[in-house]
Amino acid sequence: MKEQIEKLSKQFEAELTSAQSTKDLDLLKVKYLGRKGPIQSLMSSLRDSDPTERPLLGKIINELKTTIQSQIESHHERLESVELTSKLEGEKLDVTLPGKCRHLGRKHPLTQMLDEVIDILMEMGFTVEYSPEIETEYYNYGGLNYPEDHPARDMQDTFYLDAETLLRSHTTNIQQHIMENATPPIRIISPGKCYRNETITARSHVFFHQVDALYIDENVTFADLLATQEAFYQKLFNEKIEIRVRPSYFPFVEPGMEVDIRCTACAGNGCAICKHTGWLEVCGAGMVHPRVLKEGGINPERYAGYAWGMGIERLFMLRYGVSDIRLFTENDTRFLRQFPSLSK
Repeated sequence: MKEQIEKLSKQFEAELTSAQSTKDLDLLKVKYLGRKGPIQSLMSSLRDSDPTERPLLGKIINELKTTIQSQIESHHERLESVELTSKLEGEKLDVTLPGKCRHLGRKHPLTQMLDEVIDILMEMGFTVEYSPEIETEYYNYGGLNYPEDHPARDMQDTFYLDAETLLRSHTTNIQQHIMENATPPIRIISPGKCYRNETITARSHVFFHQVDALYIDENVTFADLLATQEAFYQKLFNEKIEIRVRPSYFPFVEPGMEVDIRCTACAGNGCAICKHTGWLEVCGAGMVHPRVLKEGGINPERYAGYAWGMGIERLFMLRYGVSDIRLFTENDTRFLRQFPSLSK
């Protein structure tokens, strides 16, 4: 057994010399001092040794155990110091370097524009109502006087979820919801995101933001619509605005019109933004169709109303000269940083 102890001592010293890291020492400690290690094995074999030699052998084994433990701890401290120094060298920090700039998040430019439009219309007496983005075909089309064969009902224009359910294609779907649950006077706006199955180009996208306005009361006239719009665009563009209207067809209004404003970039002289016409199209509008009023439970003989819908992306592009609608959804911070605040 003395030969085994001496051989084990020399084997340990050789392996200790080759240990290059604290991890190697930890493995060495488990190997020699663990429950299944050679030291524990020697202690267990003492029972088979000569009783007269057992005390001496036990003393030698314990001394070897103490020596192994002491040498491992000594080398561990030395290698731990070396490893820490190396780690600190690799993580050296130059405190004179400028810190990393963390940019604060803020509202998307479109959201800022939408908020501004809502604020202006609320100041003009409108209240805000929200319609569901997932809508039935009746509220999106049928109740708004869309004929059964109208092209907008086709799958090419609308995202249908099933035969009767779709993603709203305009926030005009608020009208029947409101008329069924309120009595005139009604003066509301409905902002939100709309979806249309269109080809994505510089001028169109599969989703966009829209604000619809609806006013129903006794003695509402076409002149009220024109005056309200002129006041709204004057507040939005912060200057005197000249408006012109062109006849147009929308199933839910009669008469229907498209509204143009004199180009704010060139004062009507013609530029790239207005395509050298001097005018910018801003919305569709008209007097609420009597059939739509009747469908909503309102007597068209007593009440009249006007409605208009405008795209927020369109307003933004006109106001700031943005030429491609896709820029709003590409999350390019170089573009977004140009509009830190839209307040005037």
